[in-house]
Amino acid sequence: MGEDEEEEARKEAMAKSESGGKITFFVVASCVMAAMGGVIFGYDLGVSGGVMSMGPFLKKFFPKVYKLQEEDRTRRSNNHYCLFNSQLLTSFTSSLYVSGFVATLLASSVTRSWGRKPSIFLGGLAFLAGSALGGSAQNVAMLIIARLLLGVGVGFANQSVPLYLSEMAPAKYRGAISNGFQLCIGIGFLTANLINYETQKIKHGYGWRISLATAAIPASILTLGSLYLPETPNSIIQTTGDVRKAEFMLRRVRGTQNVQDELTDLVEASSDSATDSNAFVILLQKKYRPELVMALAIPFFQQVTGINVVAFYAPVLFRTVGFGESGSLMSTLVTGIVGTASTFLSMLVVDRIGRKTLFLIGGIQMLVAQVTIGVIIMVAEGHNNGVIGEGYGYTVVVLVCVYVSGFGWSWGPLGWLVPSEIFPLEIRSAAQSVTVAVSFVFTFAVAQSVPPMLCKFRAGIFFFYGGWVVVMTVAVQLFLPETKNVPIEQVAGLWDKHWFWRRMTKKRDIQETTIL
Repeated sequence: MGEDEEEEARKEAMAKSESGGKITFFVVASCVMAAMGGVIFGYDLGVSGGVMSMGPFLKKFFPKVYKLQEEDRTRRSNNHYCLFNSQLLTSFTSSLYVSGFVATLLASSVTRSWGRKPSIFLGGLAFLAGSALGGSAQNVAMLIIARLLLGVGVGFANQSVPLYLSEMAPAKYRGAISNGFQLCIGIGFLTANLINYETQKIKHGYGWRISLATAAIPASILTLGSLYLPETPNSIIQTTGDVRKAEFMLRRVRGTQNVQDELTDLVEASSDSATDSNAFVILLQKKYRPELVMALAIPFFQQVTGINVVAFYAPVLFRTVGFGESGSLMSTLVTGIVGTASTFLSMLVVDRIGRKTLFLIGGIQMLVAQVTIGVIIMVAEGHNNGVIGEGYGYTVVVLVCVYVSGFGWSWGPLGWLVPSEIFPLEIRSAAQSVTVAVSFVFTFAVAQSVPPMLCKFRAGIFFFYGGWVVVMTVAVQLFLPETKNVPIEQVAGLWDKHWFWRRMTKKRDIQETTIL
């Protein structure tokens, strides 16, 4: 009964949004520029794992790891899973997420009080400084400080850009436009892997500097471009209360004069958001329990898919299964292409088949790939005295591509899309900050734990993350309402019709931002 009511409410909201505008050049240009925030995040994910597999980089900053790697190369042993089990090395990767955690909480206040544009600008500026320092680093301390600056940039960008995209997009195309953020993450990741593959060939050993410093290019585009971005109508009302200015922007964004319904929703939501300036306190109220749970659960689930085992340590992983430095970077490049292509496919279908269907398809695909990878590695090692042959290695690369494509059209883009569209305006900035902060916490945990887990559990690490994929796939099917084509300011009403959450939301007093 609850599911029928939820579907009926969703269809009513969809009907109301039919005149909700179209995709205009103005929207596309604004969203493409803002989505550069995804490029800087993806580039950082890709470049950090790549440079960690480069000999000159390891020799300069992490000589102990370099020595172990060279010893393993001369006499192959079954201890190769432990080569990169260095807390100092993992701190190079994970330090970014410490500063990112703090930055995204600070970004909430900036985004709420000053608008989405200032947060995007500050994110680009900090990332630009971090990339310059990283490319010129002379010691580990400089390297870590650079990572901390990059974390500030990623924290501000990841907090503000998904909100910006969701608020600018018409309801019918919100999924496709918001998924552009993950597409840009994929493009950044792919670009980093391509650059890593080329720079590792440089004979004089400074290729890693080029890889790290090149991050300044997308950071510069984001920083300068943010100065010309229009502010979202939602943010205009929230920060200035200027309804006329918001109406003008809404007409320009939607490409139609018929914006009264959406404007009314924005004004009502803004009126409620002004009742209490502490959005984090509001978020803790019982009536917002569904949003709070999802703000915590979705980023946690996104990280325990195991994707960052691939994102951070793909070159390392491929070296453990028999590839050299060049071969491991090429394999990572291939998986990056697959991931980016699958995210583009998700953009084309997410507003047609819905979020929950993609979650289900992607979850099953990732589970099958992870379990198969684990089994193959165990069998291969059993037949080769702990050493994986190159033939098995190619099979693992193919299965990693299957896994990455499953993530690329499900938990990758939807992990950013769904949180950005399910929060009412009065808690949107705070809830998005919680989402990104939780993501950073568990990304940090994964970055720190994967090397020792890989050393201890070996192939078993894939079964560990596969178990979590089962849990999260079941959870979203049971507890997440379908938000396809529902106007962003009316999504809150879906919780009121949900079989589980309606007992907590029935006392909402947001002038009933419901869709009864």
